[in-house]
Amino acid sequence: MNVNFAERAHNHNWKLDPIVRSLLDTDFYKLLMLQFIWKNFRDAVVTSEVSNRTVRVRLGERIETHALRDQMEHVRSLRYRRSELVWLAGNTFYGVRSIFQPDFLAWLEKDFRLSEYEIAEHEGQLILRFEGLWTDVTMWEIYALAIVSELKTRSALAELSELELDVLYARAKTRLWDKIEQLRQVRGLRLSDFGTRRRHSFLWQEYAVNALRATLGECFTGTSNTALAYKHDLEAIGTNAHELPMAMAAMASRGSDDELRQSQYRVLELWQKSYGGALLIMLPDTFGTTQFLAGAPDWVADWTGQRVDSMDPFLAGDEYIRWLKDRGRDPRRKLLIASDGLDAGSIIALHEYFCGRIRFSAGWGTLLTNDFRDCHPRGEDTLEPLSLVCKLTSADGIPTVKLSDNAHKATGPEEEIERYRRVFGSVAVEGAEVLV
Repeated sequence: MNVNFAERAHNHNWKLDPIVRSLLDTDFYKLLMLQFIWKNFRDAVVTSEVSNRTVRVRLGERIETHALRDQMEHVRSLRYRRSELVWLAGNTFYGVRSIFQPDFLAWLEKDFRLSEYEIAEHEGQLILRFEGLWTDVTMWEIYALAIVSELKTRSALAELSELELDVLYARAKTRLWDKIEQLRQVRGLRLSDFGTRRRHSFLWQEYAVNALRATLGECFTGTSNTALAYKHDLEAIGTNAHELPMAMAAMASRGSDDELRQSQYRVLELWQKSYGGALLIMLPDTFGTTQFLAGAPDWVADWTGQRVDSMDPFLAGDEYIRWLKDRGRDPRRKLLIASDGLDAGSIIALHEYFCGRIRFSAGWGTLLTNDFRDCHPRGEDTLEPLSLVCKLTSADGIPTVKLSDNAHKATGPEEEIERYRRVFGSVAVEGAEVLV
């Protein structure tokens, strides 16, 4: 794909180029989770909120409220196209055809709507909140993060001349190529694009995905971005995220401590009933990986694999391998997916470390689709990526909690975090500072 990014940025009328072009422009797991929520929790009411963990950057001063509102309203005006629904209905995902039920797709076409939202500013930080039925709120996560991230990009680009824009994108392309050159030397590597939520822009993500496809061949296994998978005939990658156990734990917290503790496995039971053997990748770190594995029922070891998000992936992979062996399973038949802040060097190191021990795959995110560090022609940091997240804050009126394997990523009221740590037996591990 030949895009003149400098000319596009210098001369563009942004209203003619919306940040989110299609409701498919989201991570694939959001659609899978939406179907799961629609099937099991159709009446649940939740709240969620965008948070900027890079607090030194005052986003409220970089992003104009009217521009944000324009982009949000554009997304609310979108509807699923018939061709997109036909693709979802007939395509094969994870080796399974018709993974989306006809009545769910009919609901998507006729009744799906995004919830209302609230925009505010506090002490220089942007506040973006959502409230409503879980089915109406959940899809905002990726749309909102992509919009906020790209509005920050556009604000910084507007300060540059066309020559400076040329320099910026030349440097970014060179950096991307240098990374690809490292990766293409590695035999047996498997990686996919996980970079939608904090991307520099939609066009840059599309450029990066096409570059990987053209140079890495079969080593590039697909993209989490459903719109790009649809447009470029790629494998759509993704299963589920922390949102599900966070909500189910909040709902269970009205009951006993044991009901709260068991909610993390109840999620897996419901997911397995919904998707059978096709999408059985667990994400065990919501309330701490070590306690999750220690208390997991034996049938959890029959799942296909594990995604690592907040623990050191070397340590998490070793722990998972030991756990599988203790339960009589062969780790070489299982899948380990790392996805937290990876870059070319760490992807290669992880591949080499786990080679022959477990099937390893990397989800390459923000440092694929938004690595403009040190590329600014004036040496400024206005184009560096932020650690943006959008997390549930309540479910059915009860505060939600995420403990994580890294205390820097914990969310929820302090008193609830303390209760969850007691119930789940998770200690607060002071992990690495969060880059993205």
